[in-house]
Amino acid sequence: MQGPFVIAAASILAGAALAQAYRPGPENIAFPAGFEREFIRYATVDKPDRKIVRFLYVNREAFEAARQGEPLPYGTVIVMADKRARLGADGTPLLDLDGRIITEPDYTVVAVQQKERGWGEGYGPEKRNGEWEYASFTPEGQRRSVSLDGCFSCHLQARKAEDYAFQFWDYVQARRR
Repeated sequence: MQGPFVIAAASILAGAALAQAYRPGPENIAFPAGFEREFIRYATVDKPDRKIVRFLYVNREAFEAARQGEPLPYGTVIVMADKRARLGADGTPLLDLDGRIITEPDYTVVAVQQKERGWGEGYGPEKRNGEWEYASFTPEGQRRSVSLDGCFSCHLQARKAEDYAFQFWDYVQARRR
């Protein structure tokens, strides 16, 4: 009696594993609810040419595990959340006393970059960024149906030695000195 049960259980588990198999695409990434509270903001980048300010966050586990000279750890989640610049009457961004752009209060878009073992397989060399995937969300966490080709092409410009991450890699290097 135990033989058929074991075979049936193994068959069910194998089917579940196949259903869970990785397929390239943004659907692999879940919206990181609470990222402003739970993640570490490691950079703020004024983009006057685009009239936005970009806030960059990383999950605490990746922040603590990242080491200079090593690839970023699996499970790294990097969030790039944009806010519009508050504009003056002439259409240029208003600046605070430190010369930084003053923002409107709400995010306009939340882009997410996540690294997991085996992710990136299935992409050709014109797109593959190691084991990273990308997704774009509204500030409320709804998936945006937009092309992510720009994410792939931009991050391909980062050196492979930087694990296809710009600002966070720079931050890891700087904090370990």
